[in-house]
Amino acid sequence: MSFPYELSLPLLRLLSPETAHRITIRALSSGIFPQQQPKINIRLKANLFGLEFSSPLGLAAGFDKDGEVFDQMLNFGFGFVEVGTITPKPQVGNSPPRVFRLTADNGIINRLGFNNKGIESAVVQLSKRVRSRGLVAVNVGPNRNSEDFISDYETCINKIAKFSDLIVLNISSPNTPGLRELQDRRFVEKILDTAINTLEKINVSSPILIKIAPDLDTGEIESIVDAAIQGGAKGIIVGNTSVSRPPGLKSRYKNKQGGLSGQPIFTLATKALSDAFRVSRGRIVLVGTGGVFSGEDAYSKICAGANLVELYTALVYQGPSLIKKINEDLVNFLDRDGYKNITEAVGTRVNL
Repeated sequence: MSFPYELSLPLLRLLSPETAHRITIRALSSGIFPQQQPKINIRLKANLFGLEFSSPLGLAAGFDKDGEVFDQMLNFGFGFVEVGTITPKPQVGNSPPRVFRLTADNGIINRLGFNNKGIESAVVQLSKRVRSRGLVAVNVGPNRNSEDFISDYETCINKIAKFSDLIVLNISSPNTPGLRELQDRRFVEKILDTAINTLEKINVSSPILIKIAPDLDTGEIESIVDAAIQGGAKGIIVGNTSVSRPPGLKSRYKNKQGGLSGQPIFTLATKALSDAFRVSRGRIVLVGTGGVFSGEDAYSKICAGANLVELYTALVYQGPSLIKKINEDLVNFLDRDGYKNITEAVGTRVNL
């Protein structure tokens, strides 16, 4: 199913990252590569938010920014796909070049700046979806030049909620000036109050998740987790891209401005995840992302407290056949550790 994509990877990497991404999206949306959703072992199923996830493995936001290929990506074996980040108005983002492959490090630095076609375009795309094909989360954020970030979240939720299974509030991208300030407890509470009130007004019950940075210290994570739980959020994605630059990076682009993703932030993001799990103690769903390149990485996130796991950067380097392999590896780890279902492994390696 994914064989043509694996063949094209060396050619795509000869192109600029954004050109390669545009070609990939067009190829997927054109339907020239027939796909059939693979069978996923029943032991990977999890019931969360009143929804059934066929696998804990999801596609992180950033790949399908405008909701153009979520069905195609679900067909590779993802348990869910996160679309976005989507803003109220169309936005071109920051000036290029703005995406840099750190090939020697299996990483990427981006400073895209929420480039997307806007919420109205996303509504058109998502209104066509057949929910039985899989779960779709929609990641929303404010326009760069907005005078009222919280109002932007409200606008997006009001328009997109009935077409999504989950809504993610992106409050942690490093590429929108001022956005990370929303990770302050009082802003988290205000955003969640607005989001939940908006859903009540339109009589939609989509679970709300917030997406936080992996760069937060333990005290900041404790404050945000508590605010999220008290504010009615159903989940937290830990974390976003990182503004840090771990020592030992080899690539020539390592000092470029923007958010770092991929293998270099695995340890940082997983520690933040463990901190969030220690604080929450199962009171809220955690989604672990950042540096997942293998089944072992995904399982490590789950054992560190993640109910669900996301990846994106790994696809750039390994292609979509990785998804099937991770699902298979997760089952092997369950066999090794004597678990009947993936949910039994959640948080098993965290010292509470």
